[in-house]
Amino acid sequence: MNSVLASVESARVTSQDGPETPAGYPDARTQSDQSGLCMASLDTSLTIQQANQEFFRQFDGSSEELCGRSFRDVVHPSVRQPLMRQFSHLIEGKHQRFVTPVIAVGADESAFTVPLTAVSVRGGLPDTTAILVMMPATRSAEGARVVAGRKKILSEMDARILEGIAAGVSTIPLASRLYLSRQGVEYHVTCLLRKLKVPNRAALVSRAYSMGVLKVGTWPPKVVEDFVK
Repeated sequence: MNSVLASVESARVTSQDGPETPAGYPDARTQSDQSGLCMASLDTSLTIQQANQEFFRQFDGSSEELCGRSFRDVVHPSVRQPLMRQFSHLIEGKHQRFVTPVIAVGADESAFTVPLTAVSVRGGLPDTTAILVMMPATRSAEGARVVAGRKKILSEMDARILEGIAAGVSTIPLASRLYLSRQGVEYHVTCLLRKLKVPNRAALVSRAYSMGVLKVGTWPPKVVEDFVK
């Protein structure tokens, strides 16, 4: 932990303005904005306390608009559940840090994948814990993969069939489960292949995960409700 804090401390520069950081929380505003690194300080409820200018630029908001909001608001629904689980382990002291790819969501609903690093920071006051989150700005991270925004592209039946395919259920059992004929299932599958512009079922599942349509880290697979009409 000391080495992590030392590396964080070494990146600091003096901040001349803005509201004071709550006692016990690292001041993300003081991180260098020239490094192409978005940084924010969260409390144990994952509320954004402070952030640097690169973070505000990345999510197209001001300090007044973003500070006080939950960090959940800037990540895609498909990754929230496993991400919140990792944050819980951090807060409980089971881990000191974690690194994981996430799908973040900008103010214009555009989504992009980015590696997220989260570090638990123990404050000077008793029982004070803050979380420092860091991610490269997409402008400086070559190849940041853009994924679909949260458009309602699936019918309720499409969603159930996609979940079944992702779980490895074949056509006949899937038809029985959803009270459809075999031809009915095949019709919906064909429509899904066209919508997601893929040639087969394996590519369909892969594409759905890459777009954030299917939740990450859950079993059986589940479609994110935001994509269902």
